[in-house]
Amino acid sequence: MARDLHNNIAVRRCIDPQSVSTNTAIVSQIIDRAGYETCEFLITSGPIASGTAVFTATLEHGDSATLADTSAITDPSSLLLGTLAGASFTFSSPNSQFRLGYIGGKRYVRLTITTTSNAAAALIAALAVLGAPAKAPTP
Repeated sequence: MARDLHNNIAVRRCIDPQSVSTNTAIVSQIIDRAGYETCEFLITSGPIASGTAVFTATLEHGDSATLADTSAITDPSSLLLGTLAGASFTFSSPNSQFRLGYIGGKRYVRLTITTTSNAAAALIAALAVLGAPAKAPTP
C-alpha cells in the first residue's frame, strides 16, 4: 500500500470551537501520543471583535496521564516545530490558521491559549493531529 496522509495520522479533539469574550486561559484536552512520534496542533481563529485582543499559545508536556508531572515548553525549543510565538496571534489575525508541532519524548501534551485585552467575542478552536504512527494504517 502506498504511504498516504489519510492512513498515517490520527486527529484528536483539542479545543472545542468556542466564543471567548473575556480574559481567560483556554486549556485543551490532554493529548495522548502513545503509538505516534509527532503531534501537530492546528489552531484556527474566526471573527475577533475586540480591537486589542491578544492570544498567547503555551504548551506543556509530561508522562502522567493527568499531567501531574507537567512542565512548560519555552521558546526556542528543540521539542517544537515552529514556535510558541508563531502560534500566538492578535486581533489583527481574524479567520486565520496557526500550527505548532511537538516532537519531544513525553507521552502527553496540552495546549493552552490565553487571552488578554479581550473585551468582545473571539472564535477559537484547535485540533491535534498525531503522525508517524508505530503501526499503520491508523484507525
